Amino acid sequence: MSLTRLSRQKPPQFSLRLRPLTRLLSSSTTSSSSFSKLHQHYSFKAPPSLSPTPQNPVPKPKKKEKPQYRPPSSLDRTGQKTIRSELPFDFRYSYTESSPTVRPIGLREPKYSPFGPGRLDREWTGVCAPAVDPKARSVEGAEDPKLEEKRRMMRERVQGHPLSEAERKILVDKCLRHKTKRQINLGRDGLTHNMLNDIHNHWKHAEAVRIKSLGVPTVDMKNVCTQLEKLQIQVPRLIQDKTFGKIIHRHGGLLVLYRGRNYHPKKRPVIPLMLWRPHEPVYPRLIKTTIDGLSIEETKEMRKRGLAVPALTKLAKNGYYGSLVPMVRDAFLCCELVRIDCQGLERSDYKKIGCKLRDMVPCILVTFDKEQIVVWRGKDYKPVEDGYFLPDRESFDDPDGNLLSRAEGRYSLDGTNSEQGFYSGDDD
Repeated sequence: MSLTRLSRQKPPQFSLRLRPLTRLLSSSTTSSSSFSKLHQHYSFKAPPSLSPTPQNPVPKPKKKEKPQYRPPSSLDRTGQKTIRSELPFDFRYSYTESSPTVRPIGLREPKYSPFGPGRLDREWTGVCAPAVDPKARSVEGAEDPKLEEKRRMMRERVQGHPLSEAERKILVDKCLRHKTKRQINLGRDGLTHNMLNDIHNHWKHAEAVRIKSLGVPTVDMKNVCTQLEKLQIQVPRLIQDKTFGKIIHRHGGLLVLYRGRNYHPKKRPVIPLMLWRPHEPVYPRLIKTTIDGLSIEETKEMRKRGLAVPALTKLAKNGYYGSLVPMVRDAFLCCELVRIDCQGLERSDYKKIGCKLRDMVPCILVTFDKEQIVVWRGKDYKPVEDGYFLPDRESFDDPDGNLLSRAEGRYSLDGTNSEQGFYSGDDD
């Protein structure tokens, strides 16, 4: 009885505490020997997924790494061909505010092409991208006669038969301000290279385009129109050489440029665009320390007298300066110093105006201090005798290219009714 009582009693508590310890100790050994026991007792081979270290691991397929995102860039020319343009003239940033005859004395940056690396088949010289090899050009900058002949042939082929008087009036009437808002503005940079592409884009939708010039380029409207139109008596001209169009109307700084009878938008010339504005090269100083023929004291005294002279006129910002040159020429008939008030204008603007006055009047620049342009006529000044009156309105309807000023059509492109004429003493 006693033995049965002892067997029925609960086991001691220390034996229960030893069980988890034995399990922990045996867990490390069973992990390695469990697979062998299964194989011995039950002839079972564990699958590779249950084995701790599979003998022949299957390599996981690696995902292709996603290429790093690169924003689209116009400088990336991978897989693209070099642009080739057949236009027979040198590519410049501005065709009206730069002259090929004036050579710079230095560059402000390396010769990086503003068209982008490898985009154009022309070499950038720091000033322009010449149509011919710059090494074969003469030092004087004379153009190749073949280019001039090619320009003439291209323009004649595009223009075709000249417009009649009725056709010209219809085109000018369509370009009135209250009938269309399509317009190209010429600012302080004048006719830039990318504006040529804008003109052709306008010609897709209309036969003629209205061009408005304000500010610095209007001092020399002859230079503005040279590339637009060539006339026998050399009136303002400057955009024909680059666009092969024809001016059919001019009113002050407003021009109407006709594309031509045989113009086809799909056959327009290839015009590569400039991606950025190149730095202007370094040119000789406009105003020297001493004026030629005068001593230092005489130069200082002339600058003081020039700033004290009453102003001939005050230039408004973004105004029309077509009558400035004849005003200065007339003022030189009675006084040797002329002052022009330029308060409110950018310094670069009235410096360009002074440079144009120096070449067109001609005169000698004295100072640009205090936002003033002071010019001197010189010791041996002779009035220009080959000036002519340039009317405010010009019509270009003569097939022979003669300029006719007519009183008909009192309206203007900007909606004003004006018959006043401006005198321009621009030399031929």
